[in-house]
Amino acid sequence: MSDPTPVIDDLRDESDELDRLVAGLSPAQWALATPAPRWTIAHQIAHLAWTDSSALLAVTDQDGFRTLVEQALAAPDTFVDEGAEEGAALPPDALLHRWREGRTALDKALRSAPPGARFPWYGPPMAAASMASARLMETWAHGQDVADALGVRRPPTDRIRHVARLGVRTRDFAFGVRGLPVPAEEFRVTLRAPSGDLWTYGPEDAPQRVTGPALDFCLLVTQRAHRADLALRAEGPDADRWLDIAQAFAGPPGPGRPATGEER
Repeated sequence: MSDPTPVIDDLRDESDELDRLVAGLSPAQWALATPAPRWTIAHQIAHLAWTDSSALLAVTDQDGFRTLVEQALAAPDTFVDEGAEEGAALPPDALLHRWREGRTALDKALRSAPPGARFPWYGPPMAAASMASARLMETWAHGQDVADALGVRRPPTDRIRHVARLGVRTRDFAFGVRGLPVPAEEFRVTLRAPSGDLWTYGPEDAPQRVTGPALDFCLLVTQRAHRADLALRAEGPDADRWLDIAQAFAGPPGPGRPATGEER
């Protein structure tokens, strides 16, 4: 049973870093378009506030969360956008307050969760550490959208190890959600961390491999950059195919981002 404290700490730090990026924005900047179609910076933060609230329900009120899932099933194509639209309509100060209040409550709930407890989610149930990892992945990915909208480069940190691990663990899901055969063998994934460390996953002698910078892998599996713009290398046909379809997030296949210079 893994101790969830380190990833909860990293989630807090990732959220605080994004908070510092948006806290001083003008109303006009909150309305800037991000790479996600029809979503402004306000939509990105509203979505994080909404998903934090959903996660809090899953941890503290499972009946309430089941009601939320029923609503999602009733409107699968619009449910997420509706949550973002509602929050984005708030004044920036009110939206910031909602996001801060929600993520603080979730932090406390995850830290006080009973050891071994598992919580419902839109996919399989998750332990506290997995829930925090998923929230960190979303916070990092939507934070990248905000940074791109502002033209800001965020120095990567080793907190992205949680995103990388999720990206590796969701390999089979990425194939299955597209109706593709799941590779029978594991891949070897070797990534260079922002700190310079090597992160490795899978058997050392696996014939199919993925190598490259951890930042590029995380941008790929969150679909924040096109494979053509990243320094990732695949060996083997299945590993090569994976880099075209990888996604660390639940739900249907995402459209991804166009390569630099391509039109949508």
